[in-house]
Amino acid sequence: MADREVVIVEVGPRDGLQNEKVPIATADKLALIGKLASVGLARIEATAFVSPRWVPQMADHDAVMRCLFPRPGVTYSALVPNERGAEAALAAGAQALAVFTAASESFSQKNTNCSIAEGISRFEPVLALARSAGVPVRGYVSCALDCPYEGEIAPSAVAEVTARLLAIGCSEIALSDTIGRGTPDRTAQMIEAALRVAAATKLAGHFHDTSGRALGNVEAAWRLGLRVFDGAIGGTGGCPYAPGAAGNLATERLAAHFAAKGIETGIDLVALRSAAAWIGTLLRS
Repeated sequence: MADREVVIVEVGPRDGLQNEKVPIATADKLALIGKLASVGLARIEATAFVSPRWVPQMADHDAVMRCLFPRPGVTYSALVPNERGAEAALAAGAQALAVFTAASESFSQKNTNCSIAEGISRFEPVLALARSAGVPVRGYVSCALDCPYEGEIAPSAVAEVTARLLAIGCSEIALSDTIGRGTPDRTAQMIEAALRVAAATKLAGHFHDTSGRALGNVEAAWRLGLRVFDGAIGGTGGCPYAPGAAGNLATERLAAHFAAKGIETGIDLVALRSAAAWIGTLLRS
């Protein structure tokens, strides 16, 4: 990737909507994903193949994935917790998968009811399925800066989990400030630790804007060589197992930030802002 380019991964349809209490119709989710694809976003996390008991908003995951309109150059991915979820996602047409763990043992237990090591062992058959299907797998490392239960997380813990995920075959690791408490200085320390075990091309930044510092953290990560960043349309979202995590970094703010620096994202900002206004109206209705 050229130094003056970045890739924005749109996670709004999954991470943005998963914590919404009012059910969003499948047709509206599909309309949102269509709008996101049409503005130039080439990677869209469309849904999560998780239990509806724990994340009711994602109960229509199969219908969403099967009904997506194929677009040249656009990859639709799905978050999966285990082999069963991966099988279902691939059968429904997912073009990429994502798995999720944490740098915090307490958060791992709350979020997945298992230790970090147990969670990663569950991903090994997911990676085997993905290799057979020829699709990439992204690994999320939640609580890469802070945990709602343990407080600040040591950068070395993030590096250790990053190395484990790469070792089982993940093609990209998204380092996630799950509760949005991170600062640029601490983000830089965390990224520097991760870079000791992974090339910058293997890392992505996922920042919540709970404390209003997400763009500063993006800038710190960009200066250290990261060129892939996550955004959620309209700044929606948050993890149901992370109190106070509401508010992903808005895709439109992220894209505008890079546009102001003269860095190419391939995104039509006017159309993106229109899509953000549309989802905002939908969620308020």
